Amino acid sequence: MVAEDCAEHGRGVVSGGRGRGGGGAGAPPPAGRGPAAADTTAAGCFPAPPAKDIRPGDPRYAELTARGYNGRFSGRPESVRLVHRADQVVAAVDDALRTGRRIAVRSGGHCFEGFVDDPAVQVVVDVSEMKSVHYDPRHKAFAIESGATLGEVYRTLYLGWGVTVPAGACPGVGAGGHIAGGGYGGLSRHHGFVADHLYGVEVVVADRPGRARLVTATRDPADPHHDLWWAHTGGGGGNFGVVTRYLMRSPGARGDDPTTLLPKPPATIRSVTIGWSWADMTEAAFVRILRNHGTWHERESAADSRYAPLSAWLILNHRANGRFTLVANVDGSLPHGAQLLDEYVAAITAGTGVRHEAEQATALWMKSTLTTDPYAGGGYPFKSKAALLRKAWTETQIRTLHRCLTSSGGEHQGSAVYLSTLGGRINTVPASATAIPHRDSLFSASYETSWWPGISGDEQLAWVRELYRDLYADTGGVPVPDAANGGAYINYPDVDLADPRWNTSGVPWHTFYYRDNYPRLQQVKARWDPADVFRHALSVRPPGR
Repeated sequence: MVAEDCAEHGRGVVSGGRGRGGGGAGAPPPAGRGPAAADTTAAGCFPAPPAKDIRPGDPRYAELTARGYNGRFSGRPESVRLVHRADQVVAAVDDALRTGRRIAVRSGGHCFEGFVDDPAVQVVVDVSEMKSVHYDPRHKAFAIESGATLGEVYRTLYLGWGVTVPAGACPGVGAGGHIAGGGYGGLSRHHGFVADHLYGVEVVVADRPGRARLVTATRDPADPHHDLWWAHTGGGGGNFGVVTRYLMRSPGARGDDPTTLLPKPPATIRSVTIGWSWADMTEAAFVRILRNHGTWHERESAADSRYAPLSAWLILNHRANGRFTLVANVDGSLPHGAQLLDEYVAAITAGTGVRHEAEQATALWMKSTLTTDPYAGGGYPFKSKAALLRKAWTETQIRTLHRCLTSSGGEHQGSAVYLSTLGGRINTVPASATAIPHRDSLFSASYETSWWPGISGDEQLAWVRELYRDLYADTGGVPVPDAANGGAYINYPDVDLADPRWNTSGVPWHTFYYRDNYPRLQQVKARWDPADVFRHALSVRPPGR
């Protein structure tokens, strides 16, 4: 038996049987028992461990409840159910339904808010041990279990078949929530959102009173579960059930040669890093740099632009850090790649009147992808706010950024603003084709602050909230979707958008994340989770709630 077949059969009869054909009639076998376990042993594969119900007093409890990346939140659930197979997830959800306990699921643990570490959550289903990445010949697609990290996905897909998905820059992030929220990264201008490559999804749902089941939903419009697939192309995690695995195959990909079913990454990445010292910076120069940047990207963000292969990240560190930078990447094999980067540097730095440093480098794609992780470590308390921009920041907004980034002192060493480029292939897809509607945005902006554990963080929280409020003062302190703003990205959740103290626009929170797609998501919710079992502070609500 080949390795991928071993992984396929080792995930239980629910995953290997009824979940394939149309989503599942009949009850699941007890966790860890039934034909699945016997099949794996007979085939010479190592059987999966049994699910573990880990409670306070078990030394592993502290490890599992401390997996959340944001140190602002610390959960104390009654138990953590550590699962290894889809049928174990079904059993865990069944148990929670039978006992009436509030349930949440954790994959990589990188949720920005306390959705899993909510005091109301009594059972956490931890899928981090479900991390197989393999080719599934039955679906002619790559299977990615929801506990796999992006780094594990990149490494396995690339070394095994020379392919990848256009996902994020943080190898430690779990695929479980990232893909469900749409997912984007350095290859997205060329290949679209990760959700654009989602062929199918396997989800444990609670669509029948008191019972859970595993359902497979696919891209095929004739699939009776097609709406559940659509909801996972940007609807976000924790809304409709527990994802056990994703099936990835690019639109239009045909045949059974796995090396042709997903995008191929570049062998190497050529990058340029431009750096400026805050000590040399004037407000006028700061404004000119950001205006140059915004104007250039507004002009060159079409899919057919000569600069379409270029992706960039503007990292505006607070003055307490000493400098800020701009990083741009292109495919290292492009014969004119160095020229593109030189032209980019010249356009961004033109007329600023301040000194800058610019350095080009070339690195292997996989090595650079696996070693660059802005969210490595974790555990620090932080607050992140975000916006999607249809146009560049205005001069007034840039001056607001300058004021906030140069205010106060060392207590803001963990404060920064990040601006990633979108556009390109992302914006060639209709807004209703996937649940993520942001097909007209050019930038993704994040406004963040973090602080040392043990201090209140009040000053840092006030800083980021006031920056956001002042930046979007003309639209009620929030990026209301309009000609300039696209709303917000659900993988960067911010409960302040549902708080009238910080959102004075009168626009409901779900409009920022889902825009016109929200009513359809509500219908999916009503069908697949009518009792609202899977919920959090920003979850899709059933109609009428």
